[in-house]
Amino acid sequence: MDLIQRLKFDVINDYQVTKEDALSLYSAPLKELCAAANELRKHFCGNAFDICTIINGKSGRCSEDCKYCAQSVHYCTEIQEYPLLDSKCLLKAAVYNEINGVLRYSIVTSGRNLSAAEMDMICERYRALRDNCTISLCASHGLLSFEQLQQLKAAGVARYHNNLETSRRYFPHICTTHTYDDKIATIKNALAAGLEVCSGGVMGLGETIEDRIAMALDLRSLGVKSIPVNVLNPIKGTPLGNTPKLTADEVARIVAVYRFILPDAAIRLAGGRGLLADKGKAVFQSGASAAISGDMLTTAGISISNDMALLKDLGFEVKFHE
Repeated sequence: MDLIQRLKFDVINDYQVTKEDALSLYSAPLKELCAAANELRKHFCGNAFDICTIINGKSGRCSEDCKYCAQSVHYCTEIQEYPLLDSKCLLKAAVYNEINGVLRYSIVTSGRNLSAAEMDMICERYRALRDNCTISLCASHGLLSFEQLQQLKAAGVARYHNNLETSRRYFPHICTTHTYDDKIATIKNALAAGLEVCSGGVMGLGETIEDRIAMALDLRSLGVKSIPVNVLNPIKGTPLGNTPKLTADEVARIVAVYRFILPDAAIRLAGGRGLLADKGKAVFQSGASAAISGDMLTTAGISISNDMALLKDLGFEVKFHE
């Protein structure tokens, strides 16, 4: 029995892949690796597919210096800037997504966190969403406190998003205005507040294979079950604006190895999917079981209708209204 098949068998029987195992998988033949990862996805997740959308609820003027982000005040990029969107706008988008079969809807705001006044406003908006539609609500508002996360939970939010972005080792190369431990603390606070957590990272920042594996192992140790895999879309004006783009094969390999490390997680193909010629089709056959559809924060995405058609052709059953 070769390495891939042995580890697939072991994972099915509750074995946790080690760093050394994952490194070995990275050098395994891609076709066989992706096929085995897809089998693991079917074993642990069936054909259920989790599709979500995001809305840029507050754009630009972010104090943080994440090297890939167009919304940072530290860089000169051509993006629209605006304060927190009103309830009417957020509800209209939520209802649109709901009637188009989307399971989850997330409001994302720029900035390190939210002020007390913004917290009051965003909780009011979540209550309006909760009372007027049945779509599952997610939130992404930076490094919030335990008490703020409790407020979101009480307002109707089910899941909190806070990406680790990359490994602990590489994080200081990507951001200096907050730390990896700040991220970890927020995730732990969200879990303690009774929220589910969505956390992953951006691939193609200049990180090593070891960095990608280290982040996945940290997510596993935290018990995170929704893992967004973003692919860097280099944006002019940011420090990473001229970074070479990952190939489709590299993205498929990352997702396949992640499926071995996180066998029962919703591995979610997220930002940058539009850079792939097949819009992620091969990756959906390499272990992914979830995706962000529609537009991203400052870049165009893939339409919900096109995603629904693709997923149907691949034999997935899109989850709708838990």
